[in-house]
Amino acid sequence: MKHQPFLVDREGQTAILTINRHAQRNSLSFEMWEAFPGYIKELNADPSVRVIVLTGAGDRAFASGADISEFTSKRTGRDAAALYHRAVEETMASLEAASKPVIAMVNGFALGGGCELAVACDLRIAAESASFGIPSAKLGVVISFTDTKRLVDLVGLAVAKEILMTGRRLSAREALAVGLVNQVAPDPSLRQTTLEIAATIAANAPFSVASAKAMVEQCRHDTDLSMVSSTDADRPLRCYETEDFREGVQAFLEKRPPRFMGR
Repeated sequence: MKHQPFLVDREGQTAILTINRHAQRNSLSFEMWEAFPGYIKELNADPSVRVIVLTGAGDRAFASGADISEFTSKRTGRDAAALYHRAVEETMASLEAASKPVIAMVNGFALGGGCELAVACDLRIAAESASFGIPSAKLGVVISFTDTKRLVDLVGLAVAKEILMTGRRLSAREALAVGLVNQVAPDPSLRQTTLEIAATIAANAPFSVASAKAMVEQCRHDTDLSMVSSTDADRPLRCYETEDFREGVQAFLEKRPPRFMGR
């Protein structure tokens, strides 16, 4: 059987997408960067999926970024580098474009493009032994403006400069302290902790969750709220037209858990 670079598993209403290149510490080849957005789009279109969890095979690496062995063939020269950068950017953009929340379950190190992948997710849950870093300066590489902005938005200017200029690794606890991750869990309970968070989100009203993601992203990109799209501006009123709104209120009045159907 041909090796599968990505694996998809299910845990209730959560889909788990695994970067399956354990021997290469889950580095991503050019072909994997190109294929990645298709997996996210497919899971996002599946009505039975409410949350996506992204992780890496094994316990040593979430993702070690781009496959450096390809750099001399795939990233030499401006034209080749532009194709590679486009594939990486489309991968990162697919995580933001998904209407469903994406949680990075960081098991081991997340370096370079692997750290950028985690930053592009909506939430990051890290194992105690995890570490993070973007050693681009050690390779003579410059990451994109969009990847830089995501990092700045998450950790602030000073910490982003430190991460990019020094190229050093941050421990999971350091990452938590600077806001790079949402939560740190003991290694043995990382999966359980992450899936419990995913299940909590999945139990909520899908339109409310999708709207929260869309509106936070809109706030991140547009500081002038008068420029917000009419679609996003209308979300607080559209929710009252959903069956889930009526179910949420009824469940509250009846003192029972709501049963949201995504309608």
